[in-house]
Amino acid sequence: MLSNLLMGFSTMLLCLFLQVFLLVTTIRYYMKHRFSEHNSNALSHLVTFSVVMLLLLIGNLAQISVWALLFLSLDEFELFATAFYHSAVNFSSLGYGDIVMSEKHRLLGALEALNGVLMIGISTAALSTPFKDLLKVRIHIDE
Repeated sequence: MLSNLLMGFSTMLLCLFLQVFLLVTTIRYYMKHRFSEHNSNALSHLVTFSVVMLLLLIGNLAQISVWALLFLSLDEFELFATAFYHSAVNFSSLGYGDIVMSEKHRLLGALEALNGVLMIGISTAALSTPFKDLLKVRIHIDE
């Protein structure tokens, strides 16, 4: 159990670094392209918001890949596609249960779910400011 906790926490730490990197990249992009009354082009607002969302999604997908690679390295799965699918189900806390890991490493699934809930929450929080700004600008322009 201790080795699973160490592997899980190490992977969570790596995922946190990935999340922070993509979050900083996203914030820099948003600050450069943020919405303003002077730039009232609805298409540019949509593109900016979409890029912000895409960058955050890439961050979450990268973290799912990191967990999948861990599962592959532990010989839990033979194919990356299967490991990635299982990882995505864990990360999103969907928990289908159609593919399960061995008893030896099943604690890692719960740790990944905890990691995913936190990281998806950070991504959602990061989307709130651009969304609020977009609504503010679009509502003001349309009045």
